[in-house]
Amino acid sequence: MFLEIVGNMGQVESEFAAELAVVRPDLSAAYAAALPGARAAVLGRLWRSLLYEPLPGLTVRSPDGRGQAVVVTSDGRQVAGRARLPYDLGGEPALWLDGRPCTHPAELLAALGVPGSGRLVEDLANSVASLALSRASAAAPSLSAPPTPVGYEQSVVDGHPYHPCCRNRPGVSVAEQLAYMPEHRPVVALDLIAVPAEDCLVTGPWPASLTDGDRLLLPVHPWQTKHVLPDLGLLPYTTGAIPAHPLMSVRTLAPLDGGPHVKTAFTTRMTSDVRDISPGSIRDCVALSDLLTDLSARLTGGPCVARYLAGAAATAKGELSADLSAMLREPTPTIAGPATVLPVAGPATVPPVAGSATVPPVAGSATVLPVAAVTREMVRDPAEWLAAFARLALAAGLGMLALGAALEAHGQNLLIVIDEARGAHGRGLPVRLVYRDLADIRLSPARLARNGIEVPPVSARLLSDDPTVLHAKLFGSLIGTTFGSLISLFCEGDRAAESRLWAVVASAAREAFDALPGGPDVRADRDALFRPHIMVKALLLAQLEGAPPGDSWMEIPNPLNAI
Repeated sequence: MFLEIVGNMGQVESEFAAELAVVRPDLSAAYAAALPGARAAVLGRLWRSLLYEPLPGLTVRSPDGRGQAVVVTSDGRQVAGRARLPYDLGGEPALWLDGRPCTHPAELLAALGVPGSGRLVEDLANSVASLALSRASAAAPSLSAPPTPVGYEQSVVDGHPYHPCCRNRPGVSVAEQLAYMPEHRPVVALDLIAVPAEDCLVTGPWPASLTDGDRLLLPVHPWQTKHVLPDLGLLPYTTGAIPAHPLMSVRTLAPLDGGPHVKTAFTTRMTSDVRDISPGSIRDCVALSDLLTDLSARLTGGPCVARYLAGAAATAKGELSADLSAMLREPTPTIAGPATVLPVAGPATVPPVAGSATVPPVAGSATVLPVAAVTREMVRDPAEWLAAFARLALAAGLGMLALGAALEAHGQNLLIVIDEARGAHGRGLPVRLVYRDLADIRLSPARLARNGIEVPPVSARLLSDDPTVLHAKLFGSLIGTTFGSLISLFCEGDRAAESRLWAVVASAAREAFDALPGGPDVRADRDALFRPHIMVKALLLAQLEGAPPGDSWMEIPNPLNAI
């Protein structure tokens, strides 16, 4: 069985190579060269999960004096590798299972036999192959990133910095990835379907340009047109009607004419979630936009909110369908004007690909390619840059939390506006924060009420007064992912430098707390932010077969504790 799984892993990479040889033979050599680095990148993410997530049948031994950590299976086998902190970036060329080197993450997970990991083994194989394709394409000289909001979005090649399924895209062929995925910098022409308005759920003012008499014209991703609409018995009203640039999330696109961003359904698992749009999200989107905008206006240093302007879900087979939904979001230039705007996302270290331009080395022998919106190259003084960003992010996040809204403040949801004239070295500092993608926030009805704010009519899943839930949502994303990945990127493995930057974050947090009105909620938030451990998402655990729906969580050491 194990040999069969290993063979299937090689088959995924071979199938990618065979299709690439047909549709883009000029990328074949770069894809082959990128595979070892992609395996190491996903293996590094997997090792983090093995070390810190409460996975069934595995226990972890503390690092020994040689800097090694060991994971032990229930039947006594051992996986050894270098000790890592939970926010460390960088890949692992090999881990050692009972003394035998494992260089492929899917091979290692299959060998461990973690209960419920069968599909996840396949997802890791797909993640490796897709990541190699992404890196190969991004390194092509013709795909240099233009200094525009869209260009910065599309420069994030490696995806989530800690998720082993960072580039998992099952059901999306090589040709389709090249045609639709943002790191390949395509123009995607959205289709329209015509549906009776009376059969639709509509929130907000649906634009007249997307109507035809008594029918709504819903934007549909062309992948959805090919793979989903036929099963629903539907054909597009118009094909290729809205040419647009795909943004980081793949299914949200910026029309070339500068109109509202369009969030479409793309009904397959990418990273780990199926990318449809539930009717609940359609009901919630405008109300959440209005609420967060109101909350932000009450704060000094509140975030700009990229508001949803309208949403619509059509009916299929007698019920509102998550496969036939779309939302229209305020475009970035409307919020920030002509300034430089980039997402705080995707910092990573990767090995060079043959023929690519590189920038100075990070983390030993690794080299940073243009795979992230925020890179070490653009930040000359990490302490100055991080202090500016931390003041924005913590004032916004902690202020919104005090009012009753816990943001999912990871790098894809946070945009920063850069003032190019500021900074000791003339490299520009973050001066404004933009928050987008509202569907995963959590609202505290009790906190909102204490601040004289009415709870909007939103889905029950968004509501919780449990401080553990609220703190996990904000601190897990902001501290565990956003600050952790930035500090790891900036410090190149220097633990003393990391401690100094975590002290910068702690100082900004105390400054933000001191600016808030005193009270039990703020005191509880302050205590939670500096306690010995914080909760972050258990990214692998949530993907095991039989895992409960929704997020899974784990505790990690809190780098802000005792600073």
